[in-house]
Amino acid sequence: MPSSPKFFYPHQPWISHNQRSYIWIACLLFGIAGFIFGLIAISNPSSGYKCQDLEPRSVSVAWDTVNSVVGDRHNSDGDSTVGIDVGNSKRYKVMGFVGIQTGFGSTGRRRSLRKTWFPSDRQGLQRLEESTGLAFRFVIGKTNDRLKMSNLKKEVQEYDDFMLLDIEEEYSKLPYKTLAFFKAAYALFDSEFYVKADDDIYLRPDRLSLLLAKERSHPLTYLGCMKKGPVFTDPKLKWYEPLSYLLGTEYFIHAYGPIYALSADVVASLIALKNNSFRMFSNEDVTIGAWMLAMNVNHEDDRALCEPDCTPSSIAVWDIPKCSGLCDPDHKMLRLHQMESCSGGPISVSNE
Repeated sequence: MPSSPKFFYPHQPWISHNQRSYIWIACLLFGIAGFIFGLIAISNPSSGYKCQDLEPRSVSVAWDTVNSVVGDRHNSDGDSTVGIDVGNSKRYKVMGFVGIQTGFGSTGRRRSLRKTWFPSDRQGLQRLEESTGLAFRFVIGKTNDRLKMSNLKKEVQEYDDFMLLDIEEEYSKLPYKTLAFFKAAYALFDSEFYVKADDDIYLRPDRLSLLLAKERSHPLTYLGCMKKGPVFTDPKLKWYEPLSYLLGTEYFIHAYGPIYALSADVVASLIALKNNSFRMFSNEDVTIGAWMLAMNVNHEDDRALCEPDCTPSSIAVWDIPKCSGLCDPDHKMLRLHQMESCSGGPISVSNE
């Protein structure tokens, strides 16, 4: 019996030729779009902003056994994570570094500053620094008071805008703290100028930036609002200091203490000094002034750094000569900021 013929039926594809074409085109377009998006993400300088913004800004600075400066960046828990020394390439390049000298009893002053010209939020401070070319940090030492140190740690974690020095925070040790500040600032920032400012002055950062940006022929510059002060024959005799003012025995020029700036070459010379090379006086501004005289630097006098009132050219406003700073900084700082002549525009102070 003849076998039955076999019939072959062609296998029907699950999609048609036109459908396959559409899928290939869609995949091609999706791949091109992904490539373009990746290219934009790599080339866009702001794409890494959030990651960069997470980097801690507060820093603790101490000295090792050979007197070189070492800084420890802090994470959110306050634990040191990264070491920075003088020769390290991690030094941040800025036109000027401004260290706002503060203390454990100045919580109210820092609160007022953060409501005025010193932004309290990270983004605001970053915008200020980018627009002026200046970096700003509160500078404070240490204390054996555990409660004060605990409160400081909380403030550091909240605002992340401090430079913590490994030196006792005492009024009698202000010259030592000032020298420690310049050493620490030089270690962390590659700056053209290093500015020491107190936490009880009203500052215009934009105008300070323009002042520091001026071309200068002298690399060793000591910039401030200059005054004449006494040369003390014996710094240990504190009663002799006001007496020397009355007698007018010997005088030299130095900057008022609330704010002054040293050029990079001047600070580098200070770094190179051995401990106890220069004598410490009881007044910090007199101490720095005496050292500047010995180093033969160029004294640049600018009265805009010591204005008693806000003017179109004032850089630093404080109650000269009545007080070395604002007489009532906690409250007057806020009042000044509400004045258009001080802030540059109408400001409404908001609560933190």
